[in-house]
Amino acid sequence: MVAIRLLETFGPADVAAVRTVADAVEASGTEPFGAETWAGLTDAGVRGDRGVLATDDSGRPLGYAHAAHHHDGEWSIEVAASRVTEGEDAVGSSLLDHAIDAIAQAGGGHATLWLHGASPAFDGLAVARGFTRERDLLQLRVSLPLPAPPSWPVGIEVRSFRPGDDDRAWLEVNNRAFAGHPEQGGWTPEHLDRREREDWFDPEGFLVAFDEQGMAGFCWTKVHPAEPPREPDALGEIYVVGADPRWHGRGLGRALTSGGLASLAARGIRVGMLYVDGANEAAVGLYRSLGFVDHRVDRAYGRTVAASRKAS
Repeated sequence: MVAIRLLETFGPADVAAVRTVADAVEASGTEPFGAETWAGLTDAGVRGDRGVLATDDSGRPLGYAHAAHHHDGEWSIEVAASRVTEGEDAVGSSLLDHAIDAIAQAGGGHATLWLHGASPAFDGLAVARGFTRERDLLQLRVSLPLPAPPSWPVGIEVRSFRPGDDDRAWLEVNNRAFAGHPEQGGWTPEHLDRREREDWFDPEGFLVAFDEQGMAGFCWTKVHPAEPPREPDALGEIYVVGADPRWHGRGLGRALTSGGLASLAARGIRVGMLYVDGANEAAVGLYRSLGFVDHRVDRAYGRTVAASRKAS
């Protein structure tokens, strides 16, 4: 028998249970949860995330769904059930239903369902619950180091991010660069502070570029340790790269990406990785011109979740 439990706060045992589910799924080659879920497991009390955990009669974790609350009216959902679980599809479907209900109980809003390693079966699961396909997120990879060093535009100076000193300027540039973006736009000091407290945060891998007007752009990198056999090599991710709109079309984005990759290579990383919206033809073209190739497709589906009458 499957037991379902709603989580609004997360203790060490809850985080360990989610890690057990993730490990079981990752063993088959798919990473089910992204950075937003793992960040939410430590900061859910701050931003209002919800979790749904499925266990068997003995308490063994069978599956987990996480509803990340980015800001008012905007949620994202990730869901996974152990590949060794009998009735995996039924467990995953039940978890998704409970996650949708949890969002409704919390006041509703737009929900983005992320399913990793897109397949036709995902479309049926999502559509049956009122979701429509919104976008594909490509994971691209490239061998490091790149053949050529970054070519910085005239007037640009680059250094590493200084926590505390650069926070305000970075938030302003980020929010202009990603205006309207459901996850990366609208960041607050609390969003940035949570990332700066992550174990993986390294200001030396966070490049910021300046012109005569101030901060002009940035390239924030993240190192993922090797996890054999699924990931035999450490991965260096371009976590987020952005340029102030005044620099769009002037070559700063390309230079920042190359600079971030060079920073990763200097730290011994031999495989670079990033995620990009498949519909962003300009960005995809830029990354392919730097040597990136397709590795995986994650798919996002969206719907509006109405507030429950029980919502406070």
